[in-house]
Amino acid sequence: MFAAESLVRTLINQGVDTCFTNPGTSEMHMVAALDRVDGMKSVLCLFEGVATGAADGYARMSGKPAATLLHLGPGAANGLANLHNARRAHAPVVNIVGDHAQDHLQHDAPLTSDIEGVVAPMSRWVGRVTTPGELSSLAVEAVRQSHGPERGIASLVLPADCAWSDAEPDVIDAQDMPGLIPVDAALINAAEDALRNAENPHILLGSNACLDDGLEAVGRLAEATGAKVFMDTFIARIARGHGRFAPKRLSYLGAEAMEELKDADLLIVAGTKAPVAFFAYPGERGEFAPEGIPVVPLGGPEGDTVAALAELANRFDAPAKPSVPDRAQAPKLFPDAELNPGFVGISMMRHMPEDSIICDDATTSGMGVFPWISSGPRHDWLCLTGGSLGSGMPQSIGAALACPERQVFALCGDGAAAYTLQAMWTQARENLNVINVVFANHSYLVLNFELARVGAGEPGPAAQQMLSLDNPKMDWVKISEGFGVPAQSARTAGEFDAALVRALKAGGPQTIVAEI
Repeated sequence: MFAAESLVRTLINQGVDTCFTNPGTSEMHMVAALDRVDGMKSVLCLFEGVATGAADGYARMSGKPAATLLHLGPGAANGLANLHNARRAHAPVVNIVGDHAQDHLQHDAPLTSDIEGVVAPMSRWVGRVTTPGELSSLAVEAVRQSHGPERGIASLVLPADCAWSDAEPDVIDAQDMPGLIPVDAALINAAEDALRNAENPHILLGSNACLDDGLEAVGRLAEATGAKVFMDTFIARIARGHGRFAPKRLSYLGAEAMEELKDADLLIVAGTKAPVAFFAYPGERGEFAPEGIPVVPLGGPEGDTVAALAELANRFDAPAKPSVPDRAQAPKLFPDAELNPGFVGISMMRHMPEDSIICDDATTSGMGVFPWISSGPRHDWLCLTGGSLGSGMPQSIGAALACPERQVFALCGDGAAAYTLQAMWTQARENLNVINVVFANHSYLVLNFELARVGAGEPGPAAQQMLSLDNPKMDWVKISEGFGVPAQSARTAGEFDAALVRALKAGGPQTIVAEI
């Protein structure tokens, strides 16, 4: 028996039963342990950014961490972008990174690097195994740290000699993990006082406040106080669809966000922080809340904001249930119309199964889909929380494995999809119930907008080439089929609608290329 087997058994006992892997030589004894120990599903990914993005999607939908298994510093570095998205989503992940055997580090072999320095910026905790006897206890600590109470990435560096040792550390049974912290009563009292004195209060939601219980609580509070309710632009997971209270998603564009909040005389911030611009722009404020109004916090991501909102609603004699929309009918579809994101949203409203999951990595196009299905079939929407492109297809892997009975969609811009297109291979290998929608506008469209917004002037030939993806155009049908995922393309509203029906009927992984 290798010591690594004790680590795997201990992780399983703590509820970590899925590992997204891209291993190398230094992780071979962990690979052997995953093979020998029942109870841990191993999922091979062809790129580390797929493994970390899959762990993010799994955590958002299951509420518990998956493990990743990455190869030394370079492998960890390849996974950092989607660990960044997971960190911003407060998604729990146990990130295991193999290292050289400890007596080999002195030789400064080609793959030697400062692994702790690589993973630290995306991790809320970093640990290193120094003796085989620490394997199980540090595994428990990594899981505990991922649970928080502010959830996030716990990275554990595992030297090869500690994994291959024939020592047998004790396998540790299930341990209690930290939960959310009750919101301080003083904050709840301050929010109550502020609401009673405000004429036009606004509430901004984040984190778990955008799931069912939080939406019900804030819907009750809004009816009792007249508060307008918004949510962060990019939320880890939003519960949406008919029968649910629907806050307005704060605009990504600074001028529009400021317009949405301009009449507020109070902003209560629940489960998040006061809203700020994604980037700095010449001559524009970076903060969206009107100057001079009180901004009252009601707990951050580590706090039990849902309970705090429910307590506030009770203090205002709110109704037992908020008013919520019935299932809306899809608008008319014009089959011959040129395809755009809105028509994709209409088709999804027409055909998307109840309780679907949508992983949005489409930036501009995703925002075009979002409003059309607000009162459509019930679904969960996972946002690009950290802004790092390449999350949608990897997230869909984790979401589909966490919820195998549910239909999953990955909405991806063609530029974003190119970051992590290897995810389609894992979708095919695992036969996952995922439909990839690739919006092929053959450009980094959002950057064309941003070029103008930052005041950089009209793009010349060199700038246009840096923002264009049409020379050559990527053939997403062939790319998808090359990874084993059947694909179709659509250029009109009717073609997309028919393609979606066919993809849903076929089951398993599918790709629809939306030429827009």
